[in-house]
Amino acid sequence: NKKVVALYFSAHWCPKCRQFTPVLKEFYEEVDDDQFEIVFVSLDHSEEDLNNYVKESHGDWYHVPFGSSEIEKLKNKYEVAGIPMLIVIKSDGNVITKNGRADVSGKAPPQTLSSWLAAA
Repeated sequence: NKKVVALYFSAHWCPKCRQFTPVLKEFYEEVDDDQFEIVFVSLDHSEEDLNNYVKESHGDWYHVPFGSSEIEKLKNKYEVAGIPMLIVIKSDGNVITKNGRADVSGKAPPQTLSSWLAAA
């Protein structure tokens, strides 16, 4: 029942992902808002890689289980062409922004979340 959900398409093997993940974790911890959640959609090559990545650097957020058919469905639905990609959606699945990564990297977390919530 979150108002805004960020789908984080990422993988441990991706250097840019490993750079961005700590930034996203810090953002998540700073906003600490019950209307916002992150869901990690892993493009890792193995369950072990996914689990290690989550343990190493992820925040306290959900992830789609390794090998789930939902991963491919989400990639197709939101036209994910490269990673890392942070797609911010409303609770009904409609897109607020496909450029969540730039938002998280470029503005103060409270203002970023406020703008996403206003769009939801």
